[in-house]
Amino acid sequence: MQLSQFVGMYLAESWATLYMVLISSTISYAIGIPLGVILVATEQGGIAPCRIVHGILGFITNIFRTIPFLILLVMVLPLTKLLVGTTLGPRAIIPPLIIASAPYIARMVESSLKEVDAGVIEAAKSMGASNWQIIRMVLLPEARPSLYVGAAICITTILSYSAMAGFVGGGGLGAIALNYGYYRYQTDVMLIAVAVLILIVQLIQEFWMRLAKETDKRVN
Repeated sequence: MQLSQFVGMYLAESWATLYMVLISSTISYAIGIPLGVILVATEQGGIAPCRIVHGILGFITNIFRTIPFLILLVMVLPLTKLLVGTTLGPRAIIPPLIIASAPYIARMVESSLKEVDAGVIEAAKSMGASNWQIIRMVLLPEARPSLYVGAAICITTILSYSAMAGFVGGGGLGAIALNYGYYRYQTDVMLIAVAVLILIVQLIQEFWMRLAKETDKRVN
């Protein structure tokens, strides 16, 4: 294979990886943030305690968090086929990525929100703030630095999940590592794919950690 073909292959599969990560991260956060907020709000001692809601959501979240991603990929193939019309290519990896990531993000959000000082919440209550106002104006803003750190962890985890897509024909950099490094014993090609993945992880980590530092009142 010529150099231009190699470069084209890496560019195409890098874009496929970024596409999978970007779309699945966006949708997973759209699901995970409300779930995390509800888990915190409905727990005992929360702003809207409800044992039934908290128990059901916690149980469902824990179930999906415990299923290994490769097994989940195979389990949801019929659902993937129904939703996107195919079980191959980057689009087919997005549904299982969302199913695997949203519960993980929900727990990360829950953990971040629990770090907010209870005194701040009580002060908002004493001033007559509604539950929605407490969530929107107290919990989420106060937890921003921790949420950003959590985003760095969650998105890099989604990236690592996407690298497994090659096992089921999902494409991406993981497919290069598998097809060339494992099946064809071209270690150099695999190492380049790994290096590109490491670079993407570093960029993601740097972006979100910088945001966390800029919004952390203890630092500023």
